[in-house]
Amino acid sequence: MRGGRIGYILLAQMPTPQETTGAIARTYIKDLKDHIGQEVQIKGWVDVRRDQGKMIFFDFRDVSGKVQGVILPNTKNASGVSAHEVGSKVRSEWVVAVKGKVNQRPERAIQKDKQNGNIELEILEMTVLNEAETPPFDISGDGKEIGEDVRLKYRYIDLRRERMQKNVINRHKALQYISQFYTGEGFFEIETPNMTKSTPEGSRDFIVPSRLDQGKFYALPQSPQQYKQLLMASGFERYFQIARCFRDEDTRGDRQPEFTQVDIEMSFVVQEDVMAVNEKLLIGLVKELYPEKKIQQLPFPRFSYKEVMEKYGNDKPDIRTDKNDPSLLAFCWVIDFPFFEKIDSDSSGQAGWTFTHNPFSATKPEFIPDLLAKKNIGDIMAAQYDIVLNGYEIGGGGIRNHTPEALKKVFEIMGYATERIEKNFGHMLKALASGTPPHGGLAFGFDRLMMLLQNEPNIREVIPFAKTGEGKDLMMDSPSEVSLDQLRELGIKLSK
Repeated sequence: MRGGRIGYILLAQMPTPQETTGAIARTYIKDLKDHIGQEVQIKGWVDVRRDQGKMIFFDFRDVSGKVQGVILPNTKNASGVSAHEVGSKVRSEWVVAVKGKVNQRPERAIQKDKQNGNIELEILEMTVLNEAETPPFDISGDGKEIGEDVRLKYRYIDLRRERMQKNVINRHKALQYISQFYTGEGFFEIETPNMTKSTPEGSRDFIVPSRLDQGKFYALPQSPQQYKQLLMASGFERYFQIARCFRDEDTRGDRQPEFTQVDIEMSFVVQEDVMAVNEKLLIGLVKELYPEKKIQQLPFPRFSYKEVMEKYGNDKPDIRTDKNDPSLLAFCWVIDFPFFEKIDSDSSGQAGWTFTHNPFSATKPEFIPDLLAKKNIGDIMAAQYDIVLNGYEIGGGGIRNHTPEALKKVFEIMGYATERIEKNFGHMLKALASGTPPHGGLAFGFDRLMMLLQNEPNIREVIPFAKTGEGKDLMMDSPSEVSLDQLRELGIKLSK
């Protein structure tokens, strides 16, 4: 019964292609309640099969939900084939098309707590569209008791479970809401390149060798930071993007080498403007998609970096009044970060400086003279802000240096020679010198936000095709070797 015998009819003769669709169009399971007393056709998976002798019960599912179906005693097709004989062959996870009559359940059999708990599908005809091998694990539960490696290896099966379907569908709804919100606020959604220039911004870059310009490499973007600032130089004033970002980081349990970022930038703004529009977004998102959740405090409370470090010992405090309440969302802003921090001494014994958040951030206005004079460096505060939810940093941003002089001073304080500044960031300095308005923005870690909204323990539960903590794709067996011919075309030789 395996292999090529797909699309055969169990309770009727094989129809012509036109008859397979039939006069009855497909009905989604969620809409069956509107067709009581009518014949319908559904298509989906066999979720559960229960043979009770005289009757055989099935739970069917599609992307919209589940419904119970039943083969009644003595049901036969036009050729007189017994339904029981055929129903005994069908198994869980087989893909089927089912024609049947939607019946109201007797009052005593109604299950008010279940979708379609007041109806039942009387099966008249069933077509097998594809058989299925026995799944490697049970998908009826939430799957958290199953080893993550095997779930990731068979992700296409793991995604069939109800919890994962909800996570992915709600991810879609959140992205849709975010896109519509920013559009309504006058932002333009603009895509930026995924093949760009390698610059020292923090994490390691993933690099892509050029075949046509051998010995040179593109880099995958750690964020669209420079491009979104260049869009402000281009005069668009309000930009957003659902951006894919890539960072080659060491093994960390709750990080992914590629992730999704909700990225925005605004011209002619101050810190308060950026914070206000994004606070409005988060409040609306929760009210629209998660009405069962409660935001602990409105407007979001604000803490200085100094205050949270003294009070909580970290810069992403969990300020929930009841940490056992999964429906409680405690947002807060953290502001007034130090711009620079000391780094270890180099070989000459000299200590240096690095940025705490982003080298493109501006100082708070009162610290501009110190930046330009390169003095009191440890006291300079950045116009930087983080948004925190239940003890997780979900986003961060800042007002940017919009003059080339200020940005150049940042790199000089970090010890960059003039030649290096020009080589790595000359394009930014030229753009800022072309007449760039004051601007600032923010980026949300979308996967982490969805993890918290869905009450999941890690971001891999809300990423459809996640990688392991070591950055491996177990389903595709990636990263993998490439052929010698591919390496030769790129002018690359591997050391042993």
